[in-house]
Amino acid sequence: MLDYPEPIARLVTALNRLPGIGPKTAQRLAFYLLRAPEEEAGALARAIVAARKDIRYCSVCSNLTDIDPCRICQDEERDRSVMCVVEEPRDVLALERTGQYRGLYHVLMGAISPIDGVGPEKLRINELLHRLQQGQVKELVLATNADIEGEATALYLSRLVKPLGVRVTRLAHGIPVGGDLEYADEVTLARALAGRQEIL
Repeated sequence: MLDYPEPIARLVTALNRLPGIGPKTAQRLAFYLLRAPEEEAGALARAIVAARKDIRYCSVCSNLTDIDPCRICQDEERDRSVMCVVEEPRDVLALERTGQYRGLYHVLMGAISPIDGVGPEKLRINELLHRLQQGQVKELVLATNADIEGEATALYLSRLVKPLGVRVTRLAHGIPVGGDLEYADEVTLARALAGRQEIL
């Protein structure tokens, strides 16, 4: 079996580390990049370097941003009495695409998962509580994923937040159990937002 030259092998290995990219797809991408015009490959490399250099987490909500605070946190038109809690920055984008939500966000940076060694202390829960204690937020929308970890996180947060006098709601189930927000279509997400219910 013929081995790839070292630079190609390194490229295939690097691409194979990306989520959702198997060995065959990594090979196809590597050979595509080698055949692509030098400027196209260079533009991709520069975009990756610039994103790593210029993108950071918002100091308020933990969303990905190139300015701090992020544009959503700075937007005075947003309803500051409602805050939506999501697991990852990509979930903010998924909800924003619906055009149905105009409140603020808080990104937990994960979900409670004892099997993976992720407890509440590893999430941005203290930062959430600090924001809620400022008294502006009247409703907290729990938009964690509809899987075991997301449900456990939502239940934990609802019990933690209720004593603060904040109304706690959960996205209605229109999102399939075991599904991630980023893969749900806009109509499903819009219905889930519209049909959110208070957690008792």
